[in-house]
Amino acid sequence: QVHLVESGGGSVQAGGSLRLSCAASGTIFGINAMIWYHQAPGEQRELVARWDSGDTGDTTDYSDSVKGRFTISRDYAKNTVFLQMNSLKPEDTGVYYCNADIRPTIAFRYYNYWGQGTQVTVSS
Repeated sequence: QVHLVESGGGSVQAGGSLRLSCAASGTIFGINAMIWYHQAPGEQRELVARWDSGDTGDTTDYSDSVKGRFTISRDYAKNTVFLQMNSLKPEDTGVYYCNADIRPTIAFRYYNYWGQGTQVTVSS
């Protein structure tokens, strides 16, 4: 079975940096998309960064609040996606979740998976 495991969260001061990792394990024949979500305390979950394998090449996308500060990237050999977070702000505090569309068998069908989340706390 496929699992997503996030790591790299922690506590930092405003202006600091963290790098989150999300490793996909199990039987994996392909990964079509990997996405990072953020859920602030008392708020609904929102998308912050997306990596997609498109017909014209891999693409990335970011929410307006993190553009220029966060970078999503892939390690294809290790089925891992990273979120480099720079210039962190207190409003970045919350749980970060990894989400992915993964092909778990030779059949051409993709399924959606969630990680357990990792906590990020940014103090002023």
